[in-house]
Amino acid sequence: MANKQPARSVKEIEADISATRGRLARTVDELTYRVSPDTLKANAVASLKGKANEVTYDADGNLRYDTLAVVLGGVAAVAITLGGMRRIFNRG
Repeated sequence: MANKQPARSVKEIEADISATRGRLARTVDELTYRVSPDTLKANAVASLKGKANEVTYDADGNLRYDTLAVVLGGVAAVAITLGGMRRIFNRG
């Protein structure tokens, strides 16, 4: 089986290597940016803000009181539970 590719010059090979090196450097830089703690934190905060706005406001921009009541009820339940546990465990 003969190699059917035309022979390449040294300059063509070096140019290909240089182009590949440049693409690899850009890829590594992009991956470094994507996994940096600041980027991860910013993406998480933006995602949570979007979800919170989606849950608490309707399509017209009005506050959804039913969802707000559920959230506040949950916060109150957690506070009461923690207060009761503190009372039980700190008797002494």
